[in-house]
Amino acid sequence: MRILMVEDDTLFGGALHKALLRAGYAVDWIQSGREFVAAMRSAEYGCVLLDLNLPDLNGEECLRTLRERNPGLSAIVITARGGLIDRVRLLELGADDYLTKPVDLDEVTARVRAVTRRAQLAQSGGASVLTHGALKLQPARRTATWKGKVVPLTNREFWLLETLVRKKGQILSRERLEEALYGWGDEVDSNAVEVYIHHLRRKFDPALIKTVRGLGYHLGAEVGDEVEG
Repeated sequence: MRILMVEDDTLFGGALHKALLRAGYAVDWIQSGREFVAAMRSAEYGCVLLDLNLPDLNGEECLRTLRERNPGLSAIVITARGGLIDRVRLLELGADDYLTKPVDLDEVTARVRAVTRRAQLAQSGGASVLTHGALKLQPARRTATWKGKVVPLTNREFWLLETLVRKKGQILSRERLEEALYGWGDEVDSNAVEVYIHHLRRKFDPALIKTVRGLGYHLGAEVGDEVEG
């Protein structure tokens, strides 16, 4: 999952950035409101961590912009304001959660998992499992099964497969899939997506992911979901 982190405190931001990377997320770290507005136009995220005390734009305005452009995107506000009125106002503006500085880094990653899990359940109509024939994904646990058997996946293999399942019926370009896997500044090999798709075909079924030459990839026809053995 790709996260947008908006934080101008370089010391705290650096520590939080490392904690999120260790938790297995792809992270874009920006430090101003104007960068936030540009990022919302240029990429797709699973969660936003938003500091209210930004050097240019008001953090509350950023939160309003987020809700106008992507009502379903999970947003956690990190603020130095701890009063009840401030917390109520943040929730009314559309924050899914908030943390008051100083914060525990492990708590931040736990809150990210919680709000994104709720968003994923809402998107799937309350279902905690995504299915495509014999394939079953549990995003909250980051687990995959094929014909009833657990298939170990790396974080990026899981994200790529989850993206394809959530967008099944669509052809997704290599660039679109790279956006789901990598943050800004991450080094991306030119054939990274192809390598991950090769791994997934080998772990599940060669026909699970189809290539449309010159356009991208999509899921193949659903195969039976019977459990072996």
